[in-house]
Amino acid sequence: MADGGFTKLPGGSVVVALTLPHPLAAPGARIRVLVHAVNRQRALTRLRNLGLRAVYLRGNVQPPTPDEVTAVLHHPDGLVWRSAPHHVTESWQPIAALLRRPRPAPVAAPPGA
Repeated sequence: MADGGFTKLPGGSVVVALTLPHPLAAPGARIRVLVHAVNRQRALTRLRNLGLRAVYLRGNVQPPTPDEVTAVLHHPDGLVWRSAPHHVTESWQPIAALLRRPRPAPVAAPPGA
């Protein structure tokens, strides 16, 4: 189960914040994910559609801070992440940067080929 929470905005939409295991890093690495959506269920569905299958929000233990709400509202996709706990110089990144697979290094041609 993920630690997290949500906050309802005046327009009726919600911002959901979850602390999850990092999907590509070593065990024990965690990330904080923020999702802006119409409702909580839609926010969790957006994460599940990206491959983060075991995402559930039970309770409101760690709701998003005002700074987190501002960060996700100013991002065009409404879906950002950073490591948890974060370093003070680390900024929010789009979810595509998290799920992007590293490209294999190009194979050099043998000499004389």
